[in-house]
Amino acid sequence: MIITGASRGVGLELTRKFLIGKNRVITLSRNIESLEKLNAGDKLEYISFDLMSNDKCTELINLVEKHFNQKVDIVINNAGSLIKKPFSQYQPEDFDQMFSVNVKAVFLLIQQLLPYFNSPSHIVNITSMGGFQGSEKFPGLSLYAASKGALSTLSECLAVELKPQNISVNALAIGAVDTVMLKEAFPGYKASVSASDMAEYIKDFATNGHKVYNGKTLPVSLSSP
Repeated sequence: MIITGASRGVGLELTRKFLIGKNRVITLSRNIESLEKLNAGDKLEYISFDLMSNDKCTELINLVEKHFNQKVDIVINNAGSLIKKPFSQYQPEDFDQMFSVNVKAVFLLIQQLLPYFNSPSHIVNITSMGGFQGSEKFPGLSLYAASKGALSTLSECLAVELKPQNISVNALAIGAVDTVMLKEAFPGYKASVSASDMAEYIKDFATNGHKVYNGKTLPVSLSSP
């Protein structure tokens, strides 16, 4: 399986949980120090990967061919960029960063991996309750929410396009989780869900959710934010 945004928070916990058992994991993250400390041997491969540039796809494909016998069962697109500002203060580069990381990078990664998916396989895109239609919205998060909403729609479209290849695509709209990203966006707010608990839910969904869902964006939240 492949996990993006694995250096901290939910992504790091997901990596830990998937390393239990016989799973083989490739992680993509700009910072790999926390992944190096896992000492998982040949069960874990990690690439220092800037999703803004997508310049290491060749290295990723080489690892897929070497360690997965050219077959990928699960991809979890967990990486995300959040810039919190009043709408009037956003700059064009803020738009480019959030849509590049939150939408474009997912599009490019899936496209590059298409020849290597197993049958069946499952792509899980991590979106946000901020981008879930009808959910409560918060000042300063308009571009973040818009990019996550776009990812939800992309997930629904890909589920239709990739169905002939027996690839299921779903999105999980995550609510408040006790992570660094949440603390940066909502200083002083205490989330009731830990990164470990959310990772356990995502792991189970990534493993089994495609048996009953395809093309869905499912809210996973106890509260607002």
